[in-house]
Amino acid sequence: MLKKLFLFVILLLFTVNCGFTPIYSNKNINVSIEKLNFTGDRTINNYLKTNLYRYKNNNSSNKIILDVETNYTKNSLSKNSTGAINKYELIALTSITINPGNKKINYTQKKIMENMDNKFDENDYEISAKKTFANVITEKLIQKLLEF
Repeated sequence: MLKKLFLFVILLLFTVNCGFTPIYSNKNINVSIEKLNFTGDRTINNYLKTNLYRYKNNNSSNKIILDVETNYTKNSLSKNSTGAINKYELIALTSITINPGNKKINYTQKKIMENMDNKFDENDYEISAKKTFANVITEKLIQKLLEF
């Protein structure tokens, strides 16, 4: 019994003091997104809009306008002997113009996807990849805005 209690206390001490801190806890994001303009792939744009919404119209003196243009392509990489596609390459090209100042930032995200027998699962995987692309682009954009 004493052994179990000792093991429990040691385990509790290690898990409580793991040192977790949120990514943006120390950073003061002094940017207010006044307007977002989107063109291109609707799915990626919707995820980007959702991610950037929390930075919209906060009480900051740095007011910016973002023009976002996304381009999404799904290219075949390899085929088998019967001509069926084995692998796809998913590419998301994003061009963001920050006004005032007309600063232009380009991001490219790529992922290789295997062809799946179940097309529903393949579509779900592709949507998940688009969401991941949007999350990475948002993180990089916020880091770039913190530098300005």
